[in-house]
Amino acid sequence: MASEWCIGIIGGSGLYAMDAVEDAQWIAIDTPWGDPSDEILCGTINGVKVRFLPRHGRGHPVTPTELNSRANIDALKRAGCTDILAISAVGSLREELEPGRFAVVEQFIDRTVNRPSTFYTSGFVTHVSMADPVCPRLSDIAAQAIAAANGRGAVGATYLAMEGPQFSTRAESRMYRQWGADVIGMTAMPEAKLAREAELPYALVGMVTDYDCWREGDAVDVGQVVAQMQANGALARAMVAHFIAALPAEREPSPIDHALDDAVITAPDEHDPEVMARLDAVAGRLFG
Repeated sequence: MASEWCIGIIGGSGLYAMDAVEDAQWIAIDTPWGDPSDEILCGTINGVKVRFLPRHGRGHPVTPTELNSRANIDALKRAGCTDILAISAVGSLREELEPGRFAVVEQFIDRTVNRPSTFYTSGFVTHVSMADPVCPRLSDIAAQAIAAANGRGAVGATYLAMEGPQFSTRAESRMYRQWGADVIGMTAMPEAKLAREAELPYALVGMVTDYDCWREGDAVDVGQVVAQMQANGALARAMVAHFIAALPAEREPSPIDHALDDAVITAPDEHDPEVMARLDAVAGRLFG
């Protein structure tokens, strides 16, 4: 059955505000997982409901490792989101993905090690498929939106998620290229995994800021990244506006809306009520 869209927009480094949001109101949302990165900006763009969350908080006070991605995804689900468009600053591992290009991500390699990566713990064990980790419908619309905003786009990118907060060594950067990664960042994991666990279709646009350090003589520094982020910001906001404008009038169901249907392995008589109580937003559909 068709329904209305409510797009969660996660703004990465350099995208801390969305000026196009109408009837805008910052709203604090409590979650069982702690505080999200910031309040959520609720409103509409061209009549479509949007919920904007700056991933690192306004002013960028939160490090990649300390991002509470469980709280962020839970809060967006509680705010009514049906889908998520994530935007993230990334380094490039390919010559053809130059700074300023926007890459639509298709796959991930997760190298994070210090972050809670699931909502589902003992008492409600769940295994969702991540074979195809992004929503093709949203990714296609994002690619079209980049072109409509006169941006330089690329599709089908593989994103290497590193722990950070330090940038790569040259040996690591070159190894990631050999693994088949195209872009590198510190924030998309476990964010994408948690979105799937919350049955939220997810797409990621990586805004290329630098060439990482695999090229001889190149090295990443914050000044270079910030300068390119500022240059990318206006294009990112235009891309979001075109993305919203390109959405069909009604939202047709996505298979991801039911990602949990065959994922829960714990027998019903072993379900832990305390664990299930924390899942009221992300998995409440199963308990109705």
